[in-house]
Amino acid sequence: MEYRKLGKTASQRKALLRNQVTALILKEKIVTTQARAEEVQKIAERLITLAIKEKDNYETVTVKVKQPRKDKDGKRIKEEKDGKKVTVYDEVEKEIKKDKPSRLHARRQMLKVLYPVTEVPEEGAQRKNNTKKIDLPAKLFDEIAPKYVDRKGGYTRIVKIGPRKGDAAMQVLIELV
Repeated sequence: MEYRKLGKTASQRKALLRNQVTALILKEKIVTTQARAEEVQKIAERLITLAIKEKDNYETVTVKVKQPRKDKDGKRIKEEKDGKKVTVYDEVEKEIKKDKPSRLHARRQMLKVLYPVTEVPEEGAQRKNNTKKIDLPAKLFDEIAPKYVDRKGGYTRIVKIGPRKGDAAMQVLIELV
């Protein structure tokens, strides 16, 4: 399979493409150069195809989970036991999706390409506490794959914007259709 070197070493090229594919899946559109977009398109199409094949390959399982009891402000309720403050837990039944082996393999293949993403809120005093990890393979399986079930490829679109001011490289918008 032929691929462009993009004027970078192997490790830089891999990092660049992983970063752009991650951004494309997360934001559903990015602006980049034409050569990069065509390489990103190949990788993104492969991931979406994988997600479509495995989207319904899971079983729902009910599990018992210990959850901390919280007050109206969302803070954990603590009570004293033997002179120590201990968090109070409730046992709750939750339904979770358990991947079957082929879907688990597909998830791991996706994680080889996609970087882990942490969402940080724009404002707020507790920016560190309110961060949350985004599960991109879950987004691929649950949001993106159902949109493209009836489609036989061509999940992304490249639209030319025009030459970049600095070096006249052709700028394009790559987006999920």
